[in-house]
Amino acid sequence: QVQLVESGGGLVQPGGSLRLSCVASGIVFRIYTMGWYRQVPGKQRELVASITSGGSTNYADSVKGRFTISRDNAKNTVYLQMNSLKPEDTAVYYCNARVVRSIATIPADYWGQGTQVTVSS
Repeated sequence: QVQLVESGGGLVQPGGSLRLSCVASGIVFRIYTMGWYRQVPGKQRELVASITSGGSTNYADSVKGRFTISRDNAKNTVYLQMNSLKPEDTAVYYCNARVVRSIATIPADYWGQGTQVTVSS
């Protein structure tokens, strides 16, 4: 089946930058929207940023001006460039993709396993 694998997380100091990557593999006929979500213990998972197949983007207010989402359709990859990181950005970041696996199916959402981002001095 479709598998999403995130990379690029880690420990960074406040004000620093990280770039997350997510690669979709497996049987993929077409990928529509891709996005990044994040979650901290005890709280609901929240949308950070999303991007459609046509390049239209959407960001959470808390990250506007600091984060940039992009994608490479030829590589089935989505990126999240995170600049000016703050301690409150600390979370597990999850990749999401809305995928059609064949011409006969409707879109379904797939998730990566998550990558930890920790912002601390």
